[in-house]
Amino acid sequence: MSRAPRRQHEENQDRWLISYSDFITLLFALFVVLYAISKVDEEKYKEFGSSLNFAFGSLVAGKAGTQNAGKGAHDEAQGVLLQAIIERRNAKLAEQQRKINEAMQAISNKLNSVLSPLVKSDQVSVTQTAKGVVVDINASALFEQGEANLQKNAIKTLSAVAKVLQEGTDAIEVEGHTDDIPIYTPQFPSNWELSAARASSVVRLFIEQNVAAERLRAVGLASYHPIASNDTPEGRARNRRVTITIVAPVIERPLQTTEEASEAAPPVK
Repeated sequence: MSRAPRRQHEENQDRWLISYSDFITLLFALFVVLYAISKVDEEKYKEFGSSLNFAFGSLVAGKAGTQNAGKGAHDEAQGVLLQAIIERRNAKLAEQQRKINEAMQAISNKLNSVLSPLVKSDQVSVTQTAKGVVVDINASALFEQGEANLQKNAIKTLSAVAKVLQEGTDAIEVEGHTDDIPIYTPQFPSNWELSAARASSVVRLFIEQNVAAERLRAVGLASYHPIASNDTPEGRARNRRVTITIVAPVIERPLQTTEEASEAAPPVK
């Protein structure tokens, strides 16, 4: 006995309505959420700005505007936050600069100590400048006239200086200077060669005394950076020198707050 053929189910042409209704529901929910988060609560915005201001340690008081409440509160909160960030950054930079100044002062004190006899005899001066610690050594304490080879006493003195500089990481510039009297010798045709050779002699000794070579730079400046007049023997003697500069690290410049910028701005005419 043959089986009756199975009844074929007709395909439901309206199944897409289920997916469509789900999509519409989700879309409605999305717009509700977007509308909800777009509402600006002025009071909550003020509290938010004040909280951030307090967290960053700023002393700036928030001043809420009464006009254009939504936009005004938003702009003020941004301004308060930006000023707090600037003040916090500048405080960190000031602390870094304080530590750098203390480190440079410590180096200056040590160099003054090891060079004390020469400092007392006015053959050496140690000063702290914005660039770093500057040591000016009279050439007569290091070299014979017209020569670039270090004397025995100079080797002992510079070795003591090298011990102070061994542990640091700051760059060290060594400059050779002469007076304006020309020199003509087979070894040194001009003061340029003499000043550069003297700077190189000091750098070479520092390297031998375990000062890292990558920290060092030798520069010959001849007679073009005098510290005294070349019209007198005393002035020329002061100009014949070697300058050792321990370069202080450079940090970023502090940013100006809105109030500082407005005070520093020139008046509009």
